Amino acid sequence: MTIADRHDAFLFDLDGVLYRGNEEVLGASEAVARLRGAGKRLSFVTNNSSRTPEAVVRKLAAVGVAATVDEVETSAMATAEVLGARGVRTAFVVGEEGVRAALEGAGIAVVGADGPRPDVVVVGWDRGADYAKLAAASLYVQRGASLVATNADASYPAPAGLLPGAGALLAAVTTATGATAEIVGKPHPPLLRAALERAGGGRPLVIGDRLDTDIAGAAALGWPSLLVLTGVTTRSDLESSKVQPTYVGEDLLALF
Repeated sequence: MTIADRHDAFLFDLDGVLYRGNEEVLGASEAVARLRGAGKRLSFVTNNSSRTPEAVVRKLAAVGVAATVDEVETSAMATAEVLGARGVRTAFVVGEEGVRAALEGAGIAVVGADGPRPDVVVVGWDRGADYAKLAAASLYVQRGASLVATNADASYPAPAGLLPGAGALLAAVTTATGATAEIVGKPHPPLLRAALERAGGGRPLVIGDRLDTDIAGAAALGWPSLLVLTGVTTRSDLESSKVQPTYVGEDLLALF
């Protein structure tokens, strides 16, 4: 019996698992196609809050991986769902289109830096973040706004190396204010639970390349995981880690 035979729902991380930069990870499109051929249910789940679901589908298509909007779950979407369920009405955002669109879709107004204090400050990945935006976020938090982060990834993998992620921006706000952020993305449960629901439930397998987010998140929920060595984590990292995956593979073809 293969790994794929043991599970119903496959929750795929994206960066370092299905692609790196603009290049497909070896075996990614083949693995996804074989799972679909076997009638398995899929969800594409990412801590990256910058893209809308439509943009994620286009990104995957560009590297040969077929996906639909209904199969995508991002940390931006999960954050909007969590805040919308609480009745949050206004948010100041350090983030890009993905998180802004998700919040507005949940009925949460995104406000600027010069208005009344918002209910919440949301921090995600933002390549346009500058000192003024981080200063406004810090001031709103000091005035009583809640602080929520789509995720706390300090970095993300790019072809040239590791670049600053949402966690690096969040660190600026928490350092300035002393506040502790609520984090929605992996390794925290809300994002993975939303992804499993999107995949239709069943026996999940979390597939990722990072011990600190993908594998730790699965472990916290008691779910099995597959670590692929195509992204951030190396075998030497694995040997020294307290967090251990259920399975380890050189790439996604280890599923079979």
